[in-house]
Amino acid sequence: MTMTQALIEEATKKSGLIWVQGPSGPSRALWHVWHEGAAYLVGGPGEQPVDGLGLDDGATATVTVRSKDKGGRIVSWTASVGELAPRGEEWTAAVAELKGKRLNAPDAERLEERWATTCRVLRLAPTGASGDLPDGSLAATPLPTPATTRHPMPAALPRLLRRGRKKR
Repeated sequence: MTMTQALIEEATKKSGLIWVQGPSGPSRALWHVWHEGAAYLVGGPGEQPVDGLGLDDGATATVTVRSKDKGGRIVSWTASVGELAPRGEEWTAAVAELKGKRLNAPDAERLEERWATTCRVLRLAPTGASGDLPDGSLAATPLPTPATTRHPMPAALPRLLRRGRKKR
């Protein structure tokens, strides 16, 4: 194993998120697992959005890995994208790993079935590291989302909270 391969593997294993840029669309932060020499991720309804990135079987993607401690870029690498056939041997092994990392699944007991029928499990196999990391921040405008924030805190809430402490 070369130093570049070792850096890609160790950095990707330790990072909870990777930034994936497909042939089309914006770069997205995606959770993943490192398993048998590649990053595996799941996307689709109820999971992380991978549509619109062009992550089709045989496509090439650029993966940027951040530091778990500081959040800065450690390495960027190119990947060959492969979509796993549902319920195949490789799919089953990857899903076993992914299930352990999936937090707050609304249907944990039916997770494998849902992933097999409505989601895509992708394998991002490293094909090499890109050269130098960019000097700029690469900051981008956030993607549009239907998510909303809560309403402002009611003006009387701090006063009510202080009153509750005095009674004790």
